[in-house]
Amino acid sequence: MKREPYKRVLLKLSGEALAGDLGYGIDTDTLDVIANEVKQLRDAGTEVAIVVGGGNIFRGVKGATKGMDRATADYMGMLATVLNCLALQDSLERKNVYTRVQSAIEMRALAEPYIRRKAVRHLEKGRVVIFAAGVGSPYFTTDTTAALRAMEMNCQVLLKGTSVDGIYTADPKLHPEATRFEDLTYMDVLQKRLKVMDSTAISLCMDNKLPIIVFNLRDRGAMAKVIRGEPIGTLVHV
Repeated sequence: MKREPYKRVLLKLSGEALAGDLGYGIDTDTLDVIANEVKQLRDAGTEVAIVVGGGNIFRGVKGATKGMDRATADYMGMLATVLNCLALQDSLERKNVYTRVQSAIEMRALAEPYIRRKAVRHLEKGRVVIFAAGVGSPYFTTDTTAALRAMEMNCQVLLKGTSVDGIYTADPKLHPEATRFEDLTYMDVLQKRLKVMDSTAISLCMDNKLPIIVFNLRDRGAMAKVIRGEPIGTLVHV
């Protein structure tokens, strides 16, 4: 499928992506690399929205499996995303990239409350908008948040940054013989149970025909190549 350059994108970052090689917490060197990549997009005129996970600090589902109340665990996970969003905001603004953090859970001393029209206006003014605290309700992942916010912001594509260069038949780190898909349909992802995003997020993108591109976040310049329409990573589409 031919890819087109993108004017407005939503970038989904896992919390683990911010941990880098540390495996836990926030690696400032990794954060700096990601901020430089995002700055390249803004310098090229692309409007950028970002959703960040919190798995590097606390993951709600994992807490629930240990006996914690699922709703409580998910709210804790949402608070973890706020820490990551503030760290990313700080890194971007030290590079003179104007940002706004909007939180689905009100905490006015730290972030704006999520208001769709205000977020769109920020994007139009060239600010990077970082969405924190998921959708503000338990049982929804940040993947689903990314799909929802991408459609609310009228983004042309959802970019999913991972530690591998696309979607494979199996985890290439565990199975060297695994092969990479250049493109897939939404139904392929669901039927093959490819765990790139949760099924709710994939279904939401499918129902609204929002393309997803999965790429290696650690490849310098990969993000800029994606928005130019170069065939990087794996494209999930109709």
